[in-house]
Amino acid sequence: MLTGRDALLARVDVLRAAAGGGRVLLGLAGEPGSGKSTVAVLLAEALVARGVPAAVVPMDGWHLSGRELARLGRAGRKGAPDTFDAGGYLALLRRLRLDAAETVWAPDFRREIEEAVAGSVAVDPAVQVVVSEGNYLLVDDGSWRGVADAFDAVWFVDAPADERLRWLVARHERYGKTPEAALAWATGPDEANARLVRSTRGRADDEVDGAALWAEAAAERAVGGRP
Repeated sequence: MLTGRDALLARVDVLRAAAGGGRVLLGLAGEPGSGKSTVAVLLAEALVARGVPAAVVPMDGWHLSGRELARLGRAGRKGAPDTFDAGGYLALLRRLRLDAAETVWAPDFRREIEEAVAGSVAVDPAVQVVVSEGNYLLVDDGSWRGVADAFDAVWFVDAPADERLRWLVARHERYGKTPEAALAWATGPDEANARLVRSTRGRADDEVDGAALWAEAAAERAVGGRP
């Protein structure tokens, strides 16, 4: 298991060497609330600080819209595998590799409005490492099949179950749910999704101690909250 920023950076160096100067696509999978977004941002920031242009492209940008989820009868399961445009996400990953000579714009997910916003993340030709995080990168079924193979490597971000639950509840409350509704969602739909994600862990190329990395970053600077 990779523990600490230096260990992650050393492993990225190996991936970059293997890529022979080409762009590296690194995936971060993990259960809801495991700290994937935090790890992605911290890693990208560390790479940029070392002079390696990097960008974070979230899988969550491929959420189906609230209107479409309502039409499909899936609004109560938002965040489940079939509430994303997995094919669109896979096409983006392939484009990020094949069209590295031009700027590619990726969508992002805005929790304050609970919707994806197109064209929010610019990945310009200078970017050498793209970090993409999401729950289902290692799922090898249905429309998710092929996603893992689009990366140079996929790491699984691990965190203790009690910390994951605490972070999830706090995040849901931060974006408008009552404490009761936040706990119900975290232990209901979120946990159902987490069970699926846990079943894919064995496909990861490596594992990351998400809690340790967060603690390391918090010790170095004031960090304002879980993503």
